[in-house]
Amino acid sequence: MGTVTIGVSIAVPEPHGSRLQQLRAGFGDVAAHGIPTHVTLLPPTEIDGTGLAAVEAHLSEVAAAARPFPMRLSGTGTFRPLTPVVYVQVVEGGAACTWLQKRVRDASGPIPRELQFPYHPHVTVAHGIDEAAMDRAYEELADYVAEWPCTGFGLYEQGADAVWRKLREFPFGSTMVPPQAGRVDRGSVSAH
Repeated sequence: MGTVTIGVSIAVPEPHGSRLQQLRAGFGDVAAHGIPTHVTLLPPTEIDGTGLAAVEAHLSEVAAAARPFPMRLSGTGTFRPLTPVVYVQVVEGGAACTWLQKRVRDASGPIPRELQFPYHPHVTVAHGIDEAAMDRAYEELADYVAEWPCTGFGLYEQGADAVWRKLREFPFGSTMVPPQAGRVDRGSVSAH
C-alpha cells in the first residue's frame, strides 16, 4: 500500500468553515480549497498505509475518553516572522484541544509525533502568501467570531492532488453537549 499522509483535526462546521475557506482563497492562498477549515490535532504525518487500522482504533479510544466542549473563535493572531501564518484565535476550547492532541500523538500509540513548535490551537486563514495579503487577512478578520459545540474530530488523508479528504469521523464518548460558556449577547444591555 505504501505510505500515506494523514492528519487529525476538528472541522470548523458550516456556515463558518466555508466562509473562512472562501476568505482564505480571497486573500490569495492557493491551498485554501484543498484544506477544509480546521483546528489541527495532528499535523501532516506520513505513515505506512498498512497501519491505518491501528490509527483508527487508537483514535476511537481517544474520542471515547473525550467529552463535548464549547469552541469559540475570536479575533486574529499570527506566527510571523517565525512562520508566514495568520490565523483566527481559539479563545474557548483550547485546553480541550491541547488535551486531545497530546493523546492523539502519545508515544504509546501508533502515531507518536514530536512537534516542531509548541502546540497552539488555531484556524489558519492565510499561509505563505505575500505580506500585504497577510496584513489584510489579519485586519479583515480582527472582529471575526464563531462558536459551536465540538462533539468529535476527524481523520484526514492528503491525496496525490494535495487535497485533504475526511476518512472517518470520531465522535466523543458522551452525547451531552455543554452550554456555550461566556456567550455574549451583543444585542442587549442590562440595567442594574
